[in-house]
Amino acid sequence: MKHLHSGKVRDLYQTDEGLLMMVASDRISAFDYVLEPDIPDKGAILTQLSLWWFDQLKDVLPNHIVHHGPDARSVVCKPLRMVPVECVARGYLTGSGLADYRATGEVSGVRLAPGLEDGSKLDEPIFTPSTKAPIGEHDEPISFEQVVEEVGAETAEQLRDITLAVYARGAEIGRERGIIVADTKIELGWDSEGVLTLADEVLTPDSSRFWPADAWQPGRTQPSFDKQYVRDWLTSSESGWDKSSGNPPPRLPDEIVERTRQRYLEAYERLTGSPFKG
Repeated sequence: MKHLHSGKVRDLYQTDEGLLMMVASDRISAFDYVLEPDIPDKGAILTQLSLWWFDQLKDVLPNHIVHHGPDARSVVCKPLRMVPVECVARGYLTGSGLADYRATGEVSGVRLAPGLEDGSKLDEPIFTPSTKAPIGEHDEPISFEQVVEEVGAETAEQLRDITLAVYARGAEIGRERGIIVADTKIELGWDSEGVLTLADEVLTPDSSRFWPADAWQPGRTQPSFDKQYVRDWLTSSESGWDKSSGNPPPRLPDEIVERTRQRYLEAYERLTGSPFKG
């Protein structure tokens, strides 16, 4: 197969039939850096969890999957013309959204109620799109009006409605399993017939924030089942890394690697209700 692209986490190949094979590596990224070492089984966990979610969402919108790949970390999918916008939905306030709210009272142009804290539940989920930055650069939040300028009013409304619908289904299923889906990012593209289609990964610990519902407490950093655990270690005094220094992050200790793997595994098994088989 022809190698087309390697991202921070995934590698993309073209098959002889003109389809794409997407392979999820065990690489993990944070703050726009690919970290070392890899997280064992991470690629297979993300791929299998995405396949499970695609099945849960098949009545919401079509997805790009044609069939499973030759192993647990790969899928064969149809090529899409990707939407030039990062589609994000938030049901809770944290992360970059919290930073923007503290600075402006808004997130991606959406005015929020005063007095919200880290982890606060929003009155209703909001669509908070951002730019799609090249590797090594940061995505920047944009308003719905800027999305309209980029793709037109009709498509912008479709992107918003689809993103919120995917989030709503994910939040509902997560709630049934004791997991809060705080936010999620999805990738959308147009297929050969112009139909908006769900691509890449969906509702995984890499594209979403998952919190244990029984430990949720606004006003502090929430325990999580996602790579926020790695971000928290990197920004702690223990890592010795200064995020603003311009230097790459340090190597992850074995303990952090194993605990991160366990969080990915627990997210998979709690959501799907099945043991991970690899």
